[in-house]
Amino acid sequence: MTHNDATPYPRRRHPRSQHAQGLALLISAIALITLSFMPKTAHAIDEPSYTVLQTNDVFEVRQYAPYLVAEVVVPGPVNEAGSQGFKLLGGYIFGKNKGERKLDMTAPVIQTPAPVTQQAAPPVKLEMTAPVTQAVTPGGFLVQFVMPKGYTLATLPEPLDARVKLREVPSNRVAVIRFSGSWSQSTYEEHLQKLRNALAAAGMATTGEPVSSRYNSPFSLPFLRRNEIWLNLV
Repeated sequence: MTHNDATPYPRRRHPRSQHAQGLALLISAIALITLSFMPKTAHAIDEPSYTVLQTNDVFEVRQYAPYLVAEVVVPGPVNEAGSQGFKLLGGYIFGKNKGERKLDMTAPVIQTPAPVTQQAAPPVKLEMTAPVTQAVTPGGFLVQFVMPKGYTLATLPEPLDARVKLREVPSNRVAVIRFSGSWSQSTYEEHLQKLRNALAAAGMATTGEPVSSRYNSPFSLPFLRRNEIWLNLV
């Protein structure tokens, strides 16, 4: 067989190229699997109502309507405050409460202490909403769960744990920076500084402590997370 008649050998791919392609396929598969198991309402999760007043490349300004929260002050440190708060607030929304009781057919559903002579009302499980917020406060860190719409302070079940407080957050105007990724302190500080710089350049003054807002489960993939930092505007 002459040289011209020889069948050429197939080109071999470089091992690094094969590894890169395999890694890309793996990441794509994980993303597709994650999205396929996400509920259809994941992108329409219940959260406080707001109106966008202004947007730019860095932040947006929102006007929030009043909303209800369950909140607790935890000692921290900062990287443990979220889990400390979740244990207490999660217990409340998952049933560690005194429940609700209907007084009669014409009255609204209200929260009231049950008389000693009557059977206590069963606990109520509340739907999980977003975001979960965290901010520095005297004595530690204030962690809040937003309560589902349709409740009032009178109809929300009373917490069994005295550390859990129910409160209405009044209407407020905030500047918000949104980002994905990890919940590390360095990532938080990087985006907080970016927000502060952009607000200073726009001549917009803020008041109070920054609020860290998280919209996803700790088990969600970082690149799919919605993270925000809020600063109250003067």
